[in-house]
Amino acid sequence: MGWVTWGSRRRRRVLRHPRENLFLGMCVAVTLLAVMGAVNRSVGGDTGQPLLLLSVPGAVFFARGILYAKQRSNGVRISETQFPAAHRMVVDAARELGLPKVPDAYVVLGNGQLNAFASGHGFRRYVAVTSDLFEVGGRLRDPDALRFVIGHEVGHIAAGHGSYWRQFGVSVANVIPGIGATLNRAQEYTADNHAYAFCPQGVEGLRILAAGKYLYREVDFADIADRARTDHGFFVMLANLLSSHPVNTWRFHALRDRSRPGRVL
Repeated sequence: MGWVTWGSRRRRRVLRHPRENLFLGMCVAVTLLAVMGAVNRSVGGDTGQPLLLLSVPGAVFFARGILYAKQRSNGVRISETQFPAAHRMVVDAARELGLPKVPDAYVVLGNGQLNAFASGHGFRRYVAVTSDLFEVGGRLRDPDALRFVIGHEVGHIAAGHGSYWRQFGVSVANVIPGIGATLNRAQEYTADNHAYAFCPQGVEGLRILAAGKYLYREVDFADIADRARTDHGFFVMLANLLSSHPVNTWRFHALRDRSRPGRVL
């Protein structure tokens, strides 16, 4: 189905973190330079590491394919008949965020992990939510929190983060400490912006990242956000630099103060 929302492209630009494209360009440049260097060395007769590096495009393709196969074959598909309330959330997020097609969605075994992610393979895009996180919207009766999580993951897809070419373009940069992770943090802020636009009332559900699914309701979201101004220093910045997601204090502060983008570095 082809939904067209008002100014959807313009809206996506507004929701994208202002530094995301800058860091994307830097990461793609790193990967391209590495691949071009490998090609040059391979042409010069080096059959060692350059050939290994030139296998990256195929490795990214097969890694995405295997990951998707695992979700399809091991997970529980969210549909109109299975977890229908969650399916409605996925449909609503796709419509609200201007996707031309509703992505597949799965509940996967969490084994205690509170996680969700979005990816793709070929022309397909999908969302996966671990069972432990999914319980928040079901047994723990906080549907807005689950709605925010789904909005976040669908936001990744709407922002183009699930593209094969994008993931290949940053593949080499991702193995360099602090380089690929910096782009990823900007992308997380972008996805948070999409989630907030879709379900602002679910934002405090992110407290689950700080205290887990049973204690998070007792956590003061504002207190964590306030500590972005007081709990800082070299090692906080270093911990953030090496992480694929912004530290909670910075992330919560960005979601509370909508007048400025989240701090990436």
